[in-house]
Amino acid sequence: MIRVTSYGAAQEVTGSKHLVEVDGYRVLLDCGMFQGRRMESDVRNRNLRFDASSLHAVVLSHAHIDHSGVLPVLIRQGFQGRIYATPATRDLCAVMLTDSAHIQQKDAEWLSKKNREFVPPLYRQEDVPPTMKRFVAMPYDEPFDPVPGMTVTFHDAGHVLGSAMVDIEYKDGGQDRRFLYTADIGRRNMPILRDPWVPDGADVVMMESTYGDRDHSPIETRDRDLGEVVRETVARGGKIIVPTFALERAQEFVYSLKRLEVAGEIPEIPVYVDSPLTVNITEIFRLHAEVFDTEFRRMIVENGDPFLLKHIKYISRVEESMALNDSHEPMIIISASGMCETGRILHHLRNNIEDPRNTILIIGFQAKNTLGRRLVEREPQVKIFGVKRPVNAQVKVMNSFSAHAGRGDLIEFGKQLKGKVDRILLVHGENGAQLALKTALEAEGLKVEIQKEGVATEV
Repeated sequence: MIRVTSYGAAQEVTGSKHLVEVDGYRVLLDCGMFQGRRMESDVRNRNLRFDASSLHAVVLSHAHIDHSGVLPVLIRQGFQGRIYATPATRDLCAVMLTDSAHIQQKDAEWLSKKNREFVPPLYRQEDVPPTMKRFVAMPYDEPFDPVPGMTVTFHDAGHVLGSAMVDIEYKDGGQDRRFLYTADIGRRNMPILRDPWVPDGADVVMMESTYGDRDHSPIETRDRDLGEVVRETVARGGKIIVPTFALERAQEFVYSLKRLEVAGEIPEIPVYVDSPLTVNITEIFRLHAEVFDTEFRRMIVENGDPFLLKHIKYISRVEESMALNDSHEPMIIISASGMCETGRILHHLRNNIEDPRNTILIIGFQAKNTLGRRLVEREPQVKIFGVKRPVNAQVKVMNSFSAHAGRGDLIEFGKQLKGKVDRILLVHGENGAQLALKTALEAEGLKVEIQKEGVATEV
């Protein structure tokens, strides 16, 4: 028997941490950062609620900061074991954790200078190399033993580059048992990556539920809808400001622009990818062609680099970023962070949110209590760097870019487990989404529970 205790992403969507205990060994599945209200999140990110030095290993599903972002905190608090991840996840963490530390330091300096609410960095850039030394890269579909008595296999989750479902095998009273942690499940038929792996069964499945109460717009209409937003904004003489996650979402967005450009369906317009992290991640994409799907490989052969446009510039230097504020011509600015909580996107929003010619294009999930969520909910004023500003720019939401499985895909995933699983534990979802998915899966004859934070579940 193993015990699983969630210390994050239980009835919420950030801070994924799930402690697995088996035969006296303690393995942490993911070590993610809480995102939301600045002070509240800071307290939760510093207080792990378990003894880091008692862990024997970490198994990491993917590199998104809400799944990996407090690994340096874990090291600082005494963790001595190994961190297992796919090769692409390891490479991505090297740049994403460094960027996270940089942003924390710069935000702290800016807030202090402006006498705003001060939050010291959780960790600094010098904390990242000791963290990366702990990584062990394991490819998909090859079993490994992070601790005695536990065998783990990574399977392609189809969510972001290198993302994995974690398939755990162990013995309970001499009986073979399987526990599957889906982490974030990708969508079928998405460009760039392969479709998610289909499980052949497990005793217990810990399953994400982010979009358990709604589906996304069809992938098939995505380019058409984006083209319409671009043409309308250019006609108004405005800018398109795109808050985006640097991993996957930014690359998907640029790839969609590439297809529109090849088809001649958008006017020529400057595109600025204003995120050093996105620049680095795009290079890592080019290193991991082994995970690309057939369509993406074909695009490369027929039209060259999918991440290069006629008028695209990848920006790293802060001076180049600031210079964008002086231009009033139509352009597309793609910048992190995806939930509008940190980074350069805050400066672009501050400078462009009051102009009705502009469009703020939201293409990713926005957690509760984030600036991104307030924009999605069309609040007439939002606070940026402590100052309330009117939202005069148009706010458009395109959820067809989501890398998460929607409600239909999640239900289909559960149906494939019917008769092959004892029960499903739902994590990584807000209450409404989890209750809706629980009801739908139970209607299919599956036994479903909602995992609670800090409460051990016997598997």
